[in-house]
Amino acid sequence: MPSFDIVSRVDLQEIDNAVNNTLKEVANRFDFRGSRTELTFDRKEKSLHMVAGDKMKMDALKEMFLQKAVKRGLEIKVFDFEEPTPTSGGAMKRDVKLREGIEQPLAKKIVARIKESKLKVQASIQGEEVRVSGKQIDDLQAVIALLKGEDYDTPLQFVNFKS
Repeated sequence: MPSFDIVSRVDLQEIDNAVNNTLKEVANRFDFRGSRTELTFDRKEKSLHMVAGDKMKMDALKEMFLQKAVKRGLEIKVFDFEEPTPTSGGAMKRDVKLREGIEQPLAKKIVARIKESKLKVQASIQGEEVRVSGKQIDDLQAVIALLKGEDYDTPLQFVNFKS
């Protein structure tokens, strides 16, 4: 029986590359010279840590990072930016969490959307992904087209298409 999985994954290597490209640009920009600016990526925690001299530099650092991430094919929706907080040295810090996996409420919403489409497929939640199976490949492709037309706050990828 043909099937595919709906997942939400992030390429950690591309995030690492975007961080490195941002740090190179920070090193070359005149307005960042002499100020404390940090951007670190923790693979285990799946988070970024930003430190900048003031709010204006923090906003510029965020904008530079997002530009580099988009150029590398990353979705902006995976980044959950917290509000910047002041540090003891007068600088600003900000943590950024990466959203990976489909959370339970969103998975239920996706399954409900597939069921109300009246296509002859079955959708089941399996951990942080949704498996869709059906007898005809055309029905599965219709589900993919349906979900690509929807706007969810998490980017979706369609993997493991088996016929």
